[in-house]
Amino acid sequence: MTTPIRVLLADDQALLRSAFRVLVDSEPDMEVVGEASDGAEAVTLAKQHRADVVLMDIRMPGTDGLAATRLISADPDLAGVRVVILTTFEVDDYVVQSLRAGASGFLGKGSEPDELLNAIRVAAAGEALLSPAATRGLIARFLAQGDPDDGDRDPVRADRLAALTVREREVLVQVAGGHSNDEIAERLEVSPLTVKTHVNRAMAKLGARDRAQLVVIAYESGLVRPRVE
Repeated sequence: MTTPIRVLLADDQALLRSAFRVLVDSEPDMEVVGEASDGAEAVTLAKQHRADVVLMDIRMPGTDGLAATRLISADPDLAGVRVVILTTFEVDDYVVQSLRAGASGFLGKGSEPDELLNAIRVAAAGEALLSPAATRGLIARFLAQGDPDDGDRDPVRADRLAALTVREREVLVQVAGGHSNDEIAERLEVSPLTVKTHVNRAMAKLGARDRAQLVVIAYESGLVRPRVE
């Protein structure tokens, strides 16, 4: 029997947490293991309950979702925890800051129930919630706005690109385009397993937690240039 995905809910609105709990607990492959009303509590409960995925409200009193995401990402004991940012305003600079802080993606609070459940499964699998073209465009625009003169670029990550093989760089470009392993395999005429191997090696070399971090690194390092449409 497959172990259920352990989900932690972090939102300062009790009513919203209750609604999420009912939805998540109705699925046989996932369970809510805790509820937090602020970011500090979310970090504590993530450790206590060994959560797989944290649904994190970005705006909370005290320690907000952004700070909590940074704390979770920086804690080696929580390396397996994936954070999905929940926000009322999807077009928000905090979204990109969250991804830079270590979040696996973001989701609007107005999303359909199936979208929320899918987001949990995608994040738990280590994938990025960045596939839709509209989302890629949003990320690109904010990275462009936040780094107009390359002053915010991470030189360490840029230098690490030199450690990638030519094929790993090619795969990284495709990942940054929001393509799945199957799509990348077809584009590069290799097997999906080979793509997965290259992705994992790139993540290890670049210190990325998941594919969402690879996307951000690809933009921040200059490997991929933002396209503002």
